[in-house]
Amino acid sequence: MLVARLIEKALRANPSLVLGLATGRTMEAVYRILVRMHREQNLDFSLCRTFNLDEYVGLAADDARSYRHYMNQRLFNQVNLDPRSTHLPDGMAVNLEAESKAYEEKIKRCGGIDLQLLGLGQAGHIGFNEPLSALHSRTRVKALSPVTIEQNAQFFGGAQNVPRRAVTMGVGTILECNRCVLLATGVSKAEVIAKAVEGPITSMISATALQLHARCTVVVDEAAASKLQAADYYRWIFANEPEWEEFR
Repeated sequence: MLVARLIEKALRANPSLVLGLATGRTMEAVYRILVRMHREQNLDFSLCRTFNLDEYVGLAADDARSYRHYMNQRLFNQVNLDPRSTHLPDGMAVNLEAESKAYEEKIKRCGGIDLQLLGLGQAGHIGFNEPLSALHSRTRVKALSPVTIEQNAQFFGGAQNVPRRAVTMGVGTILECNRCVLLATGVSKAEVIAKAVEGPITSMISATALQLHARCTVVVDEAAASKLQAADYYRWIFANEPEWEEFR
């Protein structure tokens, strides 16, 4: 998969890479490939530092529904990452505002995020930056929208069990990364991908802020690309730009 190869290239070029990570079903294939690259091609994570986008408020790290547990199971425990170098917001923190500020400081102390992996929610959000999230927002607590709660209900045995809040990197935090890669697949993401890539920049769809980023790559399958007006042009770019030659 292209996204895993982009991460591999960045990590081999800079073993001390600060890597921003995301969760969700779309990311599972990426992590499977990275684990395989580690085992079969000696991809080294030992000096890498990671920061995840978000965590649910009220879920402990050992809760099977937490994003810490998700990352431990799918990546962290499968490669040679130092556990002390893997960071997620603490959804159990007594003072969530202080936890949010501390998370921002941790990112700064590491020199910022080199490559940020992003998924895309049905509400058009990156991280848990729900509709009307300020484009300069920082890590903070956000209430989840009904759309997001419904989207995640399957993982909690019903919408009534989904946490109502999460700690998330802000849109402004995400935009400060050196490079970001957004991955979306499936026809269910086609409409929101078209809005994020080709629509007007708006706080109603936080992913549209990525249009302001100097180096953002959007990776989609044909189904997710089905409503992009300039899809043929994007294919032409991939086929002709020297940057993508090694990936074709």
